[in-house]
Amino acid sequence: MPKTEVVLFSNDDSSAPLLEWLDAQPAKVQEKCIVRLERLRKMGHELRRPEVDFLRDGIHELRLSFQRVQYRMLYFFFQERAVVTHGLTKEGKVPEVEIDRAIERKTRFEKNPDRYTHRE
Repeated sequence: MPKTEVVLFSNDDSSAPLLEWLDAQPAKVQEKCIVRLERLRKMGHELRRPEVDFLRDGIHELRLSFQRVQYRMLYFFFQERAVVTHGLTKEGKVPEVEIDRAIERKTRFEKNPDRYTHRE
């Protein structure tokens, strides 16, 4: 099974929303997020619940919890890549505003992948 390239969405100022969110999380949550991202890289479209779920309009969520807090990383597929738009902490359903934000970033990325791919 071919590996999926996992890339991070980059804002116009070259910042990566996922990294900014991740930096604010506890170390254990950061570790669990990295494990989920690695599973996405290895499994791509084959990854299933409970690790991932489909939300709508091409947006998926990587799912994890720690100490009863639900963490999500939103992403979409573009060619052979999984593009991670941002992360969030949630209660109940993922807020529509967060899905809309991911859709807006997906639209920008699809128009200009090079500009919106985070480079370290």
